[in-house]
Amino acid sequence: MMVLDLVKVKLKVNSSEEVIKILGEMLLESGYVTDTYIDAVLQRELSLPTGLQIGHINVAIPHTDSTHVKESTIALATLEEPVSFQLMADPAQEVDVKLVFLLAVKEPKKQVKLLKQLMAIFQNEELLNRMEKAEDSRVISAILSNALA
Repeated sequence: MMVLDLVKVKLKVNSSEEVIKILGEMLLESGYVTDTYIDAVLQRELSLPTGLQIGHINVAIPHTDSTHVKESTIALATLEEPVSFQLMADPAQEVDVKLVFLLAVKEPKKQVKLLKQLMAIFQNEELLNRMEKAEDSRVISAILSNALA
């Protein structure tokens, strides 16, 4: 289901919106999503933010409705410098995020399983550290492929 060749390492961005646009363009160019996907993710993020305060390394899991997705995958960025995302649990607060997992899920029933798998990754500080420190996208893809297998 998941193709993990959509990884940006040490991406330099100034905002959560910028990282969503860059990763969204990768998904669009690779044919995973429709041309409405990026705007739909940005709109959803305004009302249902996806920043997660994990601990040492915070993450965000922006996504949108499956109607904007052609094929399921994940695009991932490790960020050179953290950017602010609103907290999922408390949208009034922001969290500095270093890892962004842009989710494209075609079958809503599979989204719950994927989110459970991702939460297991997020709770593994060693895995997050390895992803955050990786200099090569293939290393990150291998870590994720193994964790999501």
